[in-house]
Amino acid sequence: MNRLHAPLFESLRKLADQRPASFHVPGHRYGSIFGDDSSSSIEPEKAAFQAIMQLDTTELSATDDLHHPEAAIAEAQQLAAACFGAEETCFLVGGSTSGNLALLLGVCDPGDIIIVQRNVHKSVINGLKLAGARAVFIMPQIDERTGIATLPSLASVSQALAQYPEAKAVFVTNPNYYGMSTRLGPYADFIHAEGKMLLVDEAHGAHYGFHPLLPESAVGAGADGVVQSTHKTLTALTMGAMLHMQGERLPRAAVRQALATVQSSSPSFPIMASLDISRAMIERHREGWFEPGIQAAAVFRNWLAERNPKWLATLHPEDRSSAYDQLDPLRVLITDTTGNHSGFELQRLLEEQGCWAEMADPRYVVLVFGIQTTMQDVERLIKACEIIEARIVNFAVTTPIMPEAQPKLLPERDANSALVMSSHPIVQGDLKSLQTEIEVQTEVQAKDQTENQATEDQPDNLASVQAVTEPISFARTNSIARVKLAEAAGRCSAEMVVPYPPGIPVLYAGERITEASIRQISHLAKHGAKFQGASDPSMQTIEVQE
Repeated sequence: MNRLHAPLFESLRKLADQRPASFHVPGHRYGSIFGDDSSSSIEPEKAAFQAIMQLDTTELSATDDLHHPEAAIAEAQQLAAACFGAEETCFLVGGSTSGNLALLLGVCDPGDIIIVQRNVHKSVINGLKLAGARAVFIMPQIDERTGIATLPSLASVSQALAQYPEAKAVFVTNPNYYGMSTRLGPYADFIHAEGKMLLVDEAHGAHYGFHPLLPESAVGAGADGVVQSTHKTLTALTMGAMLHMQGERLPRAAVRQALATVQSSSPSFPIMASLDISRAMIERHREGWFEPGIQAAAVFRNWLAERNPKWLATLHPEDRSSAYDQLDPLRVLITDTTGNHSGFELQRLLEEQGCWAEMADPRYVVLVFGIQTTMQDVERLIKACEIIEARIVNFAVTTPIMPEAQPKLLPERDANSALVMSSHPIVQGDLKSLQTEIEVQTEVQAKDQTENQATEDQPDNLASVQAVTEPISFARTNSIARVKLAEAAGRCSAEMVVPYPPGIPVLYAGERITEASIRQISHLAKHGAKFQGASDPSMQTIEVQE
């Protein structure tokens, strides 16, 4: 078989093979710091780092310059663009964060309005701050089975653009951390028809579009600017990512200039070489490269589905939801169906058995099956889950829960894999507002409320978070005061208030505080919700802009 064609890696390897006399940075001089020392005391460090250091160099005539690519880096980026279906691709050595920052700095001038999905990564918020842009936030959809936020509906995007036709672009995140994704083609068509740009944080979907069972990529759907974390679901080193651009709407020169601003002037050549190799591996193996991981995840899901009783449950790719179109087959959610163990506890129990999960929240632990996950890996995971199931059974026997308080966090599936929704507590009641969704989640988490609880102390049935907000300025302010939350209506918040779950901000810094949001925050605080971003955990007070 022919060798991989990875021009950047090849140029670095060729330079290292020449054993150059280094009179330049970096100071480790291609790993020569270890010298001829063969003592066992430094052997682990030498074995771990010397090979990487041989590729770690600086901008030379033999290596090219990321900020003005003309040789190996330029060719590597061109090959990546062709592989991922973009017109232009830029390598990122600061993760998707640097790509999100560059897109916003390149697209937005100070004071510009941009439509933004409310539950975005913090790098998007930081980009808005750096750009001095104003964000009109739109609410995501909520998956009724899980309470997890996904992409805003196309109707919400349409409403926002109708209210703010001067907006420069729409910025969304797809897929979410849980692998739930929505087909973006209709979004791109509509947004382009309105003369706007579609910008997508696709950090968790770098592998999309390379296998029939994987969702379509945002590039394939027609988005103008797409940021992908190649290190998350492909094989680049950590912080290796890509920014893909296409079409005439996106001011590419401005985005490239912004990249030069936010990225290091001394970029990591090993990270860039790993991006080059990741692309080369895709081109060599195509969909066959993803087959082992997809098969492994399917085997594990089927094992969970066949358990009786089902102490652990998961979502399945064939399940359907009104809040998303497709579930990433390489991402598996696990929950304790008795509700006795949180996602955090399940994560800890998995770690005790040597299985390390991607993340956890109060309900779920999320597993990412890598491209080359093996059946041996699955067997180890199954053994760990069997041990956890035994613990769940023992806990259920020694600590009985009243039937009405048992949270059924995932729906049952009938023989035809259809969803049986009627008894699922997450879908009981009115889900047309985030306010009601958060109430239900808080009740499940607290385990001390019943369906017949009196409602006189609950907020009214208005959404505490507007479906489409007024433009929120992210310009920095140094004049801040602390006031009682009950007296803050009409003031602009100086801090972000994020109840968890579900992790969607009720308030952003710069957003106007309403009576509805005060009622919502007070209600959640009363029932023990945790708040991220708020300086007063009790939420009796809040910081506001003077």
